[in-house]
Amino acid sequence: MLIDGDSFKLDLLFYHRKLKRLVAIDLKLDRFKAQYKGQMELYLRYLEKYETEKGEDSPIGLILCAEGSKEQIELLQLEESGIRVAEYLVELSAKELLQKKLHNVIEKERERLQMKKLK
Repeated sequence: MLIDGDSFKLDLLFYHRKLKRLVAIDLKLDRFKAQYKGQMELYLRYLEKYETEKGEDSPIGLILCAEGSKEQIELLQLEESGIRVAEYLVELSAKELLQKKLHNVIEKERERLQMKKLK
């Protein structure tokens, strides 16, 4: 992307057929930093202005980091910007730890669904 004479490179760009929108993915080798939000917002606004076609929804962004920063992510209110942050594994954990994490995610999702039904 060429913006004001500066060149920017987005790591990955996909089109989600069911969501009818572009999905921008930026890969980071380190822990999440607040400045990554601004960079992704720039990418998303560029894509919205120059690449989004009629009938498509606004692009969304995913920042993949080696490590998250929960408080920064919460304070930046990324969901409102159409941006999500996820961590990737730099090395595979022990099988027992992965099973425990998966079990915890499943339990949290069950609780969330139960709360949603009660509302």
